[in-house]
Amino acid sequence: MKKNKIVLSLFLLSLLLSSLACTIFIGGPEYPANPIPFSPEALESLRTQIEQAMIAGAETGVITLQINETQLTSYLILKLQERTNPPFTDPQVLLRNGQMQVLGKFQRGIFVANLSILLNVTIDEFGKPKIEVASADFGPFPAPEGLNSAIGSLIDEAFTGPLGPVATGFRLESIVIADGLMTLSGRVK
Repeated sequence: MKKNKIVLSLFLLSLLLSSLACTIFIGGPEYPANPIPFSPEALESLRTQIEQAMIAGAETGVITLQINETQLTSYLILKLQERTNPPFTDPQVLLRNGQMQVLGKFQRGIFVANLSILLNVTIDEFGKPKIEVASADFGPFPAPEGLNSAIGSLIDEAFTGPLGPVATGFRLESIVIADGLMTLSGRVK
């Protein structure tokens, strides 16, 4: 009988310790049913589109660039992988109803929750993309201090990065987000 108690105690202790080594999912905003996978091909097509837009802009003075959710998701995944301690993981970028939504996984200790950041993408007075956090949902976690500036700068860096070559000598005139596409149009200065 004493041997059974020891075995049971060891079993429960090992179960408790193994659960501490794992993460516990505690909810948050709904994640897409069909997540967008990382695609090196999408990154390459984004680079090609930017190059073609620059060539067309040099000839016509007008630059138009359409970027899809797979391209933006893949680019954000790449940018987050470059960081030693990313603020979130497993990003998904959705382009709907005039806004950009970034979904991901946020971890605090052993707890993991889904997050959703809704972004307004507009144009500043200099004709550059301006990205502002409209709302953020970190599930049961409170939003971290300095959320707007930290997330805003990360997203801004990630999404204006591929436009860097185009942005030089270029003034944005419109940004339209709908049906999984972001269309940027402007003129060469």
